Amino acid sequence: MPLVAFAPKDCPLCPRLCAFREQNKIKHPDYYNGAVAAFTAPKVKLLIVGLAPGLHGANNTGRPFTADYAGDLLYPTLIKYGFAKGEYKERADDGLELIDCRITNAVRCVPPENKPTPDEIKTCNQFLKKEIPSLPDVKVILVLGLIAHQAALRALDIKQSQFKFAHGAMHQAGNLTILNSYHCSRYNTNTGRLTEKMFHDVFARARSLI
Repeated sequence: MPLVAFAPKDCPLCPRLCAFREQNKIKHPDYYNGAVAAFTAPKVKLLIVGLAPGLHGANNTGRPFTADYAGDLLYPTLIKYGFAKGEYKERADDGLELIDCRITNAVRCVPPENKPTPDEIKTCNQFLKKEIPSLPDVKVILVLGLIAHQAALRALDIKQSQFKFAHGAMHQAGNLTILNSYHCSRYNTNTGRLTEKMFHDVFARARSLI
């Protein structure tokens, strides 16, 4: 399946993220270590927006949510609801294919401690702002977590106060539906904040909408 970049791999815009990337090139020379491109089907009806690449996940493999804990829940869920086919094997070359779906991130480069700063989130938003209009068939934007929700609103020029984030919430923005889900992170699932059923329910709603 294709990977599509809106940010260059060696994006220079955020000094702290650039410095962290250079450190990781030394520590993990076999990793991808760059701005991670979107993982996409040829035709996109569902756009999934995550937070940022994981240090040993997408920053390693170069594919969103691949080889980290969050992908262990996300990709089987996509297969279950017909948004992917094949077998997820935690590798970018596992042959998994997306269907009507695209996975991207609010921040394209891995941040230290998985915590981008407000300025980094704002700076990187220019790529999401270009990406969404490039998808003429997209009907649903599924945001994973508050930061992804805020990034999507910013990219769509919607006031943050207009749509409040809540798991399972659905917001209408013209012809687009924005669905909210807690992020499928290890912390959220281990603490019970997000259960598999809660996550599946959001994807069932997405499937019904497209």
